[in-house]
Amino acid sequence: QVQLVESGGGLVQAGGSLRLSCAASGRTSGSYATGWFRQAPGKEREFLAAISRSDDRKYYADSVKGRFAISRDNAQNTVDLQMDNLKPEDTAVYYCAVDVSVSASWRVVINQYEYDYWGQGTQVTISS
Repeated sequence: QVQLVESGGGLVQAGGSLRLSCAASGRTSGSYATGWFRQAPGKEREFLAAISRSDDRKYYADSVKGRFAISRDNAQNTVDLQMDNLKPEDTAVYYCAVDVSVSASWRVVINQYEYDYWGQGTQVTISS
């Protein structure tokens, strides 16, 4: 079992920044392929960014490319999502997820259904 806890959400004005953190505990022998997603009220869960397990390759959704950056902090055992130039349409609950399968070791995982564990989410609200 892996437990994930997201932190760093909050209320900011449009144009501002937030840094989300995803902390993993439990079965944590090494890092995992990790992704960030969000879900706004009445909408489907949306992929945002992913980082591979072994070589830290990164992939972003077009909607956040150039504004969001995913990174891994091995010392803290976290995967962070730096979010800049935030817009009201970024308002959502943000989730991190990990894929612990061996097959995910050398690729970024985009499909939410491939992820094995999810956090409870953190609310991000952007005011106009």
